[in-house]
Amino acid sequence: MIQLDIFSDPICPWCYIGKAHLDKALAAHHDHPFNIRWLPFMLNPAMPKDGMDRREYLEGKFGGQEGAVQAYLPVHEHAEQAGLEIHLDKITRTPNTTDAHRLIHWSAIEGTQTAVVSAMFKAYFVEGRDISEHEVLADIADTCAMDASVVLRLLQSDEDKREIVERDAAARGMGISSVPTFIVAGKHAVPGAQPPELWTKVIAELRQETEQG
Repeated sequence: MIQLDIFSDPICPWCYIGKAHLDKALAAHHDHPFNIRWLPFMLNPAMPKDGMDRREYLEGKFGGQEGAVQAYLPVHEHAEQAGLEIHLDKITRTPNTTDAHRLIHWSAIEGTQTAVVSAMFKAYFVEGRDISEHEVLADIADTCAMDASVVLRLLQSDEDKREIVERDAAARGMGISSVPTFIVAGKHAVPGAQPPELWTKVIAELRQETEQG
């Protein structure tokens, strides 16, 4: 198997779209060579623990209401093209994602990481839920066959907070400045929400390398 590391943040709409494109390619190639691992990159590492008002965040980031609207027009367009449901109007707060990343980290141990990432994207982008709330994260864990009570206990502790911060810093140290960023076999970086056709091409090239190797 070939390692495919995906640096992402569960509040990043392009990560949501990029995953949909990758999923489409993988569904068409059930014998794909990838072992997928989701790794943390925080879009807002200095976000207050309780998050902030969504409108205030977007207008501050994009220079006002018009800038925020223009920035998100392509998101709606690409999400629709990817066949995704997305309801940005339901999102009232932009959360701190440290705890969300902790849950994604723990889910790798349970072998449910991609399922948890999918459920988290749905909770945030479709249902408008606050994925910094421990009860929401425990519910996501429960839907993915994790023990919600154990997850709640862990979330109420500082378990693995430092590791998430250090992994985020390590990603930036590697030169990653935006997400999603895909790292193939630990050496080839594929930035952005690439279309399924690109992943089909990558899979074909990897197969050819394996056959020739």
